[in-house]
Amino acid sequence: MTDAALELQKAVFGALAANAALASALGGRKLHDLAPARTAYPYVTFGPASTHDWSTDTEEGDEHFFTINVWSNAKGRSEALQLMGLIETALAALPAAITPYLLVNLRRESREIRFDEDLAAYHGLMRFRAVTEPV
Repeated sequence: MTDAALELQKAVFGALAANAALASALGGRKLHDLAPARTAYPYVTFGPASTHDWSTDTEEGDEHFFTINVWSNAKGRSEALQLMGLIETALAALPAAITPYLLVNLRRESREIRFDEDLAAYHGLMRFRAVTEPV
């Protein structure tokens, strides 16, 4: 059996990579687990993720928490906010079937933007919660 967390990550990555508006705003499909050195801004990275048992007495399931990071060195927060909106739009279109699992729900829990003085860039953090169960 495959791992639900892995299948969810593949589905999220696929939805983001397939979104033409996001790719255009990033200047390409700049989606990384860990960005290579000297990656040109803006770009997106996958942050921390955790999975917890969400099973009941009669049903199996997992609860997932994951973070998507947006990095921008544009003046002000507008580019980071735009990218975060495009990510939300792309994930809203994620299909319920992520074979062999069913995506019961996916929602953004929070988002924030910080200015990273060491990088002289805005860092947007988006935290999501998803629940999956085997089909």
